[in-house]
Amino acid sequence: MIRPSRRGFLAFGFGSPAFSGRSSSGAEEMKRRHLLAGALPAEKLAGLIMPRTQWRPFPTASERSAWNHLPEAVRKEAIAAAERHLGATWEVLPATLFLEFKRTGNRSHYEGVYNARRGRLRELVIAECVEGKGRFLDPIANGIWLICEETYWGYPAHVGVQKAGVGLPDVTEPTVDLFAAETSALLAWTDYLLGPLLNGVSPLLRKRIAWEINRRILTPNLERDDFGWMGLGPNLNRPMNNWNPWINSNWLTSVLLVEPDEKRRIAAIRKILLSLDRFLDSYADDGGCDEGPGYWGRAGASLFDCLELLYSASGGKIQFYSHPLVGEIGRYIVRAHIAGDWYTNFADASARNAIPGDLVFRYGARIGDENMRLLGAWAVKHASSARRSSESLGRLLPALFDWQEIEGAPARQPLIRDAWMPGIQVMTARMRAGSTDGLYLAAQGGHNAESHNHNDVGNFIVFADGEPAIIDVGVETYSAKTFSRHRYEIWTMQSAFHNLPTIDGVMQGAGREFAARNVACRLSEELAELRMDIARAYPAEAGLKQWLRVFRLDRTKRFIEIADEYAMEKPARQVTLTLMTPCHVSTATPGAVTLTHSGFRHGAVRVRFEPATLKPVIEPVHITDSRLKAVWGDLIYRVLLTAERPPQTGGFRLRIAQEGA
Repeated sequence: MIRPSRRGFLAFGFGSPAFSGRSSSGAEEMKRRHLLAGALPAEKLAGLIMPRTQWRPFPTASERSAWNHLPEAVRKEAIAAAERHLGATWEVLPATLFLEFKRTGNRSHYEGVYNARRGRLRELVIAECVEGKGRFLDPIANGIWLICEETYWGYPAHVGVQKAGVGLPDVTEPTVDLFAAETSALLAWTDYLLGPLLNGVSPLLRKRIAWEINRRILTPNLERDDFGWMGLGPNLNRPMNNWNPWINSNWLTSVLLVEPDEKRRIAAIRKILLSLDRFLDSYADDGGCDEGPGYWGRAGASLFDCLELLYSASGGKIQFYSHPLVGEIGRYIVRAHIAGDWYTNFADASARNAIPGDLVFRYGARIGDENMRLLGAWAVKHASSARRSSESLGRLLPALFDWQEIEGAPARQPLIRDAWMPGIQVMTARMRAGSTDGLYLAAQGGHNAESHNHNDVGNFIVFADGEPAIIDVGVETYSAKTFSRHRYEIWTMQSAFHNLPTIDGVMQGAGREFAARNVACRLSEELAELRMDIARAYPAEAGLKQWLRVFRLDRTKRFIEIADEYAMEKPARQVTLTLMTPCHVSTATPGAVTLTHSGFRHGAVRVRFEPATLKPVIEPVHITDSRLKAVWGDLIYRVLLTAERPPQTGGFRLRIAQEGA
């Protein structure tokens, strides 16, 4: 029986699932940075930011030339997407649907209707800008009015920060989560793009937008400093995650486009800079994102959104693109890329990601990184459209107007040879740069209080010819349980369902103290190697004195080796090494597990071990969750290599190679 540690459950700061990561005990490790606010005191900021009436970031719907010159294919697709909404009814969001999260833990039903409303409004707005005939204005007015009538702009899963707690929202206490801020920015861009046209429907539409944004977003954010995502006031020393730049980017959008009072406008921008500095404090100099590549799109990429807004609203006078940390945060997405849409997916991340290619391209252009430009252009050209890769108007607008530049740009997967990010203790390595041929290895150290943490210190993944062989399963659809004290009862969060040892049924513990020690990496033409002691990632009942784990990719001999050496306080009854795989598994060859996949161009992947020490057992794992099914299908396998009554000190060695290599 597998027993999770009952010590060190995740500390859920700020009453919000966003801050399910690093505990405040790690605060002393953060550098205190003043990169943004330190460079822009209020007086200087006031002289650089354009007045609201002068800032013209994109052509409005009335400026027909720019919209008429978009590529015809883009125009047709935008109009077709909106035409399907003509005459359609808007789904309702009743109180009982909001209460589902409290009653059953389900959050997807409410979120599905909520997001469909906003997606429809976004498509209608763009279609009206593209076509310019007025036939989408009434549906747009309906969408605006309906969203303004919503009691709460956030998700039911996030309402717990209100004094009333989880349940129905209290309209008297506006609180700002990710999606309240996203909604504000959506309406702010709608007002900017269509202003005079909305007045033609009713002048009260624009007044309502401004009033709702002010009471729900602008005033609460300016007057309060206790929202956890801000990293200010009582949360000054708490590490930040994607909530910080994501919300700040939408708050900044709303301030720049809607706030009529210039003094309040500058005060809000100044506060946003202070808050963003706290996000930067949470990063090591290597720019590694401990939330994984799926969240980079709303962590590092949202930081870039903020920097772009500042750059534009100052006429190019405010720019931080040359700062090394800004560059490293951008480059993370290239370092995490495996092949195609596969990315290293430690923590709450999917192994398959559709990155915002246009944003990656623009980020790369700003910092002068050719690999980012190449990857971004490649992602755009391999997606069905740039529009589909952009989930907000703030990202969609530059994607539309940069379309032709990106279409004409060089595009390919950079496929860097290797990378080491000591801040998050992640190593990635492939056989040779620029090629998916052969084996790919990614491994991590870290600790078990990372943002969106899984108990996975010492975990690794292996790909062959750009296809998954040994995997990190990822995360299921979020529910109330995901961000509660019961998080580690979910199988995808447990170390026994990662590629890790389990000792007498004892898995890794959750908390900052459960961490790798003595971590060291070396990279060369011939070798990529990462070594660490993962004994402290396990609770005392595991009885470990030391568990030295070494990951080695030998480029000369074309194999991967996982070498474990351990010492225990007393002999264990059983030690099990887990390997998770989506491949067909065979144990027909003694001392080996063979993994086959149609995409392995250079032969099956064979994991060799000492048959006298380890005995393989194959367990099918049937996938029922829709989020995991979209990545792995209906079935994956758990390979258990078990040692019965192993010596008190000893070791295991796995050698992974392709049969045709």
